Amino acid sequence: MSYATAAIPLLAVAVVLYALYKRVDVYDAFVKGAAQGLPVLYRVLPYMAAMLICIRLLRTSGVVDALTALLTGPMKAIGFPPELLPLALLRPLSGSASMALVADLFKTYGADSRIGLTAAVMMGSSETIFYTLALYFGAVGIRETRFTIPVALLSTVLSVISSVVVCNLLFA
Repeated sequence: MSYATAAIPLLAVAVVLYALYKRVDVYDAFVKGAAQGLPVLYRVLPYMAAMLICIRLLRTSGVVDALTALLTGPMKAIGFPPELLPLALLRPLSGSASMALVADLFKTYGADSRIGLTAAVMMGSSETIFYTLALYFGAVGIRETRFTIPVALLSTVLSVISSVVVCNLLFA
């Protein structure tokens, strides 16, 4: 067992031991904390469900495939690998769908290929912005996002472009 694998269980044991040392009823404190979290879950759950349904609809309706087919030609012309288009399109929406795409790219092209390396850098340099915004803004009741979505989309586009440029420079 590596140190990284043991870190979370060791931290949990350390917290329990510290609480026992301070004479805190650990189980009672845990139950009270969980009870305080339920109203937050109740507020957030509809936003999470709506986002997951929208992502599922986009994937199963063929919108992502249609966009990929539409953008393949222009992306090839500017040097963007068309194999990475589905990842670039789905990454702002779904982390799990993006991970599945990256795993498929690794299986098809290899993790050490330029496509695999670029996909890994793209995953690490971008965020599932719509899921995150729906979850966090929904949790605190923010209705007006103002510039959050345009700026988040711009940062995603820049991270995708930067991933391709940097990986082409480093792994050419």
